[in-house]
Amino acid sequence: MVGRKPDIRVAVVTGASAGVGRATVRLLARRGIVVALLARGRVGLDAAAEEVRAAGSRALPIEVDMADYEQVVAAGQRIAAELGPADLWINDAFSSVFAPFQETRPEEFRRAMEVTYLGYVHGTRVALSQMVPRDRGAIVQVGSALAYRGIPLQAAYCGAKHAIVGFTESLRCELLHDGSNVRVTMVHLPAVNTPQFDWLLSRLPRHAEPVPPIYEPGVAARAIVGAADRPRRREYWVGASTVLTILGNRVAPGLLDRYLARTGYRSQQTGRPVDHDRPNNLWHPLDGPGGHDYGARGEFSGRSHSRSPQAWLSRHRLFAAAGLGATAAGLAAWRRH
Repeated sequence: MVGRKPDIRVAVVTGASAGVGRATVRLLARRGIVVALLARGRVGLDAAAEEVRAAGSRALPIEVDMADYEQVVAAGQRIAAELGPADLWINDAFSSVFAPFQETRPEEFRRAMEVTYLGYVHGTRVALSQMVPRDRGAIVQVGSALAYRGIPLQAAYCGAKHAIVGFTESLRCELLHDGSNVRVTMVHLPAVNTPQFDWLLSRLPRHAEPVPPIYEPGVAARAIVGAADRPRRREYWVGASTVLTILGNRVAPGLLDRYLARTGYRSQQTGRPVDHDRPNNLWHPLDGPGGHDYGARGEFSGRSHSRSPQAWLSRHRLFAAAGLGATAAGLAAWRRH
């Protein structure tokens, strides 16, 4: 039936221990979906798994570095053996560097790309190995407005997100050619209040912050789970800022270049100096043994939005269209009188 929500019994979420992944895991668990949680940090994984169980569902936390293909394959085999094959696979794991490109070391740039881009490639490959033989399943790639518009100080992240778009589009065409019922969709997010600003490697003079407007992780999680329910759409845009960024870059990319050159450094830093010797999660998780659980939210909750009317309208386009139609009809009737 067209528009029918897929039957999701087993879901896999990468980057599940914190941030958007953590919020998504919570939402899936509330729906009674069995969740496999993939991340590097044992402490964060165990805390996330306890939240799943407290919601009445089953959790399988697995420590895995998404940059290591063999680890991802082993995780997929364990998921299939203990839970059954995945019906839904959500790629969300990433790491990056806050720094001008020329201050980012080659090995750091490579590592960020391997985690963020190749991690999605590895996860997608393992997901397909479980979905294609059954001719069913959905893959959700968590993207960003920065997948279409690069900004200063985040060259590695922007490059990885751009690469994910190209990879996903190629894969989607191949699945269509094969007549497959496996679906792949993307969810492009705005700035989100996650712990990344506390644990990413930074060479900025002041503490990193998201570019406003900022949204809470729950907004992203609702959009991701909504996309999983309707994976036939190519992509979803979350937040008015994402819409304006993507469309603005299509219309006037040169103007945005100059605007971001003037504002992009200041808008991504608070007034607080940063300790350049602080630990970071590029090579090792900060929520591993001896670390602590970072949860879903970062430190910007006082400035973050818990709702996005644009995201709701995007997920409920038929209702939005009906509402606009009714409004137009009402205006037409009013004018006639």
